[in-house]
Amino acid sequence: MNDPRRRHYGVFYGLSAPPPGPLALVWGNCQAESLRVLLATVPDLPFAPVRIPPVHEIVDADLPHLRRVLARTALLASQPVRDGYRGLPLGTAEVGAALPGGARVVRWPVVRHPALHPWSAIVRHPDDPSLVPPPVPYHDLRALAAAAGRRPGGAPPARALREVGERGVAELARREARSCDVGVADAIASFGADAAHTLNHPGNGVLRLLADRVLGAAGVPAASGDPGRELLGGLRAPLRPDVVGALGLSAVPRPHWLAGEVQIPEARVHDEQRHWYRDRPGWVEAGLRRHATTLEILGL
Repeated sequence: MNDPRRRHYGVFYGLSAPPPGPLALVWGNCQAESLRVLLATVPDLPFAPVRIPPVHEIVDADLPHLRRVLARTALLASQPVRDGYRGLPLGTAEVGAALPGGARVVRWPVVRHPALHPWSAIVRHPDDPSLVPPPVPYHDLRALAAAAGRRPGGAPPARALREVGERGVAELARREARSCDVGVADAIASFGADAAHTLNHPGNGVLRLLADRVLGAAGVPAASGDPGRELLGGLRAPLRPDVVGALGLSAVPRPHWLAGEVQIPEARVHDEQRHWYRDRPGWVEAGLRRHATTLEILGL
């Protein structure tokens, strides 16, 4: 087998022997693999965390492989996934129904934290829900507003910047209360500038807290270890001086995006995204609808 991706998920695809005993699967988006890495730092777990593809990469041909590993799974740690996701039985409840008797399901949230870069947003359009703008995979609400012909009302005051973050924490808490067994909304702001690298890439401290709470809910009180690297730090959003001041952070501002070691100026993001929006007015309309309140708070 020469497919690097299938080798990467060798146990899932039956190319590598699974660990002995019960398994643990972490089900969800890009945050799921980071959580699995942290679970694997805990010695003497009663189950072995196994690397599996993120849910948005699963296709129909993968279902037999999924059923095979589920048959040995003692812990399913899952973000909330709706039934029939992408036309397949990939919902949390659907996957959980395939577990053996006695298996535990712990639901954990999709963590989003807009406080540190209030202008970052995710916009989906039914024509292509996975399409993202250049040169970073987040919409900048200032570029979106400009593409809609809006004129900004000046720099937002500190109270507006704080309000975006507070609303983000409140929304995370609401989603956790509605459909999760554990969460981090009660603590995420306490991590300050280390809480997140981008809107939906939490820092290691937040991820470790989440991993510890998942284990506790599964009846295995334990503390995750240092993974030895920043798990979701490959792309970092700007940390502007006005945000640092508004939130009272003890952090050095960063005026640009950082992709690995490559700096991406915000001006480049604005220019490329405005150009991108010219050919995709549907994304502008979708963004204006979805983020109407945030746009108003930020004077856009």
